[in-house]
Amino acid sequence: MTKYVIKRIAYMLVVLVILSVIMFLIYSLVPSNRAYTDATNEIKALKNVLPKDKVDEKFEELYLMYQRRYGTDTDSKIIRYLRWVGVYPLYDGSFNGLLQGNFGYSYEYQKPVLEVIKNPMINTIKINIWATILGLGITIPLGIVCAVRRGGKLDQTMSVVTILGYSLPTFVISILFIWIFCSKLNIFPPSGMKTPGSNYTGFRQFQDEMYYMALPLIVMTFSSLGGMTRYVRASMADALSMDCIRTARAKGLREKTVIYSHAFRNALIPIVSLVVGWFLGIFGGSLVVESMFAWNGMGKLMITSLRTADYEVVLLMQMFYVAMSLVGNLIIDIVYGIVDPRVRVNN
Repeated sequence: MTKYVIKRIAYMLVVLVILSVIMFLIYSLVPSNRAYTDATNEIKALKNVLPKDKVDEKFEELYLMYQRRYGTDTDSKIIRYLRWVGVYPLYDGSFNGLLQGNFGYSYEYQKPVLEVIKNPMINTIKINIWATILGLGITIPLGIVCAVRRGGKLDQTMSVVTILGYSLPTFVISILFIWIFCSKLNIFPPSGMKTPGSNYTGFRQFQDEMYYMALPLIVMTFSSLGGMTRYVRASMADALSMDCIRTARAKGLREKTVIYSHAFRNALIPIVSLVVGWFLGIFGGSLVVESMFAWNGMGKLMITSLRTADYEVVLLMQMFYVAMSLVGNLIIDIVYGIVDPRVRVNN
């Protein structure tokens, strides 16, 4: 196992480097020049102080200074990439890249990228943890019950409900639930993250946050019912038809033991990838839900940054998602080996 994990981590690092090069080169093609922008802004502030014949000279001086500071005083994309990572020195011999903790600067928010991402990341993790817990807590037991009672009224009803949840786009479900719970029933607020103007603390703050989070959670849970429930049902139905399950029943084992100790263990193998994917999705955010309910999360930040050409934020977020995907694939493979001893991960 240790040898396998080390080998996979080495592969992951190679893939991460390759993808980071590709993404950096793509975003470097965007017509944006941070050094030029900063030099232009500073020269505008100095125009009333400097003589007219010195403006151009001062601009060139400032432009070169900012180019050197940001590592763009060369046309070589490879050198720029290495400086961005932090493995190639700047003009003065210093290193100032990702490996040194420099994750970029947001022009839109006028602060470092890590500070920009911090609150949206917390908000995204908060709502997605609840959505994942509710989703898995409902869909897995529901899928098992539907598989055990195939053809029954509950199975038929849930087939209709899950098809609706699977087929309808998330934004349609959001609009429908806003109309029902906000316009008609007036139970939940249509958008926002807390009561405007409130300064609650402690448990009262938690109540207020959960009140505003309730409707987005309902939408996310309903949207997830279709795919996962049908997947669990199909896997569980296949497991219940296996010969080992018939043998277990013939031995006189209790039905609960047959279902949860034998059938579900076999049904769990194909479900693992989806379950782990859900937990990794905690960090990704839900673009549609966050936009519909004005939830300040990672999905909304991504779209906002693309619209405002805040590419340093976008690039860091993309790198984060790539790293999470690579780690997720490793976790899935390891969990496969834990769930099913037939799957060996030693090589």
